[in-house]
Amino acid sequence: MVRSRRERVHFAIVPDQSPQRGKIALLFPGQGSQMVGMGAELSRVFPEAARTFEEANDTLGYDLRRIIFEGPHATLMRTDICQPAVLTNSVAAWRVATSHGVTGDLAMGHSLGEYGALVASGALDFSTALRLVVERGRAAAEIAERVPGSMAALLGASDEEVEALCQEAGDVWPANYNCPGQVVASGLQRGVERLAELGRARGFKIRLLDVDGAFHSAVMAPAADRLREVLAGVRVSAPSVPFMSATTAALEAGADRVRGILTQQLTAPVRFTQSVRTALDMGVDRFVEFGPRSVLVGLVRRVRSDVEALHFGSPGELPGITALARR
Repeated sequence: MVRSRRERVHFAIVPDQSPQRGKIALLFPGQGSQMVGMGAELSRVFPEAARTFEEANDTLGYDLRRIIFEGPHATLMRTDICQPAVLTNSVAAWRVATSHGVTGDLAMGHSLGEYGALVASGALDFSTALRLVVERGRAAAEIAERVPGSMAALLGASDEEVEALCQEAGDVWPANYNCPGQVVASGLQRGVERLAELGRARGFKIRLLDVDGAFHSAVMAPAADRLREVLAGVRVSAPSVPFMSATTAALEAGADRVRGILTQQLTAPVRFTQSVRTALDMGVDRFVEFGPRSVLVGLVRRVRSDVEALHFGSPGELPGITALARR
């Protein structure tokens, strides 16, 4: 169903009258955070988590839960499996945390993680988000098969240095602004290889990523077109909890705007560094990441070392995040 409303709603986070209390941001990781067995312990202990994995199975029509809990690793790593698996695990952890009183003042995610953030914000229901990430993964994988690409992390280079190197190399673009000194570039194989040569010659560390596609680059434009058509036919609500987009590094609201962000993110870089800084400027001083690893927690601390950031992915971590939420 397509919503007819087109007005754009603007959120403003009003500073708390009590100077001792800041804001909490809910963090949702993207592809690459997955691991076999993630969420299994949560599912055994908490009914909210168990129901989330059951809902995923019912929505997708196959036993995603078994693949997540038992593997094999090679199957979980497939893009069409991995993306709904990461989303399901994050939503399960978030639902458990919510049932224990952990709430956020805004939600944000890294790439795929924006779907989890939109579920937490109320813009997407979980079943819709699952179907969208399956379509997103398939569309991107098909383009990667037709137009082989690559990605490389540049360590120790500034954002501006990476941007200049990409322009010099050609056929490669900044893809992930993860944290200061860690930027990932994406593009055609020849462009990434040329970028690596230029970067090493200038003393930067280069790490080629184990991917076969030029994700978050202009190469993915056909996949974005396909996803745009799918998004036109699904229900999207205006976020009830402020949604901080890592695509624009700004608060975004309104159904049409959310659809645009989800289309744009396939070809646009992930501006995670910038979105964290925007959240900090708005008074956020605590971050909680929902996933199997503390990937985003580490990136947040690289942006600002004194910020409170915790991870929740297993029962033993619940006391820590509930205490953090009470402060």
